[in-house]
Amino acid sequence: MLAVETKGLTIGYRAAGRDITVLSDVDLSVPEGEFLTILGPSGCGKSTLLRVVADLLPPLGGEISVLGASPADVRKRRQTGFVFQESTLLPWRNVAENIALPAKVGGKLKTLASPDRIEALIDLMGLTGLAQRLPSHLSGGQRQRVAIARALLTEPKLLLMDEPFGALDEITRDRLNDELLDIWRRTGMTVLFVTHSIQEAVYLGQRVMMLAANPGRIVAVTDTRPLKSPDNRCNRDAPDLITEMARQRAMLEQAS
Repeated sequence: MLAVETKGLTIGYRAAGRDITVLSDVDLSVPEGEFLTILGPSGCGKSTLLRVVADLLPPLGGEISVLGASPADVRKRRQTGFVFQESTLLPWRNVAENIALPAKVGGKLKTLASPDRIEALIDLMGLTGLAQRLPSHLSGGQRQRVAIARALLTEPKLLLMDEPFGALDEITRDRLNDELLDIWRRTGMTVLFVTHSIQEAVYLGQRVMMLAANPGRIVAVTDTRPLKSPDNRCNRDAPDLITEMARQRAMLEQAS
């Protein structure tokens, strides 16, 4: 089954009685379990596309199916996790309480927020010993780890990530990239990952989707699996990977 499938999808906003199109004619098929990264210039619709998949924004036209159902049905089943660029943690809640937050508003999901599960997620994200800390006492990388743990609480089949590491230093970003890949390998979930970093897109993605602006559209989808091992491992400094990064940069310049 496909995790995400769109046909002639048009997305944007309705304002002042008219439609403002951001991205149009999107034909996309994302198999279950794939790690797809999304590149493109500012304003091309990367984040807007994720919001439509998550049922946070209705499409203007076309068709979209998520996990074989409508985005609304998948959202109600809590099968989608979303990680934003900002960690959006509640400052008055500690690490454990922030991770458990989806269960607080999810009713029947309370069993997912057992102390053992919260502790397991804390350990998974390298936050051992920090359960009682408030967000103000965490580094930027630690706050994003909490945000990812919170998104994983409901055991989503689809994880949407909107530039989650964009504000972090390069070393922390690289470390979190590797941790994210480890989680993806263990869970088998599908990941749609928006980034402005060409290196990050090529390193993480099994495929890299390039969007263009004015008008927003898909201009290329590159399969990077031939450059990597079967479980999507590679060396950031491998010549073939560096060559692909240069090719993506040239496409990005043309798409801007």
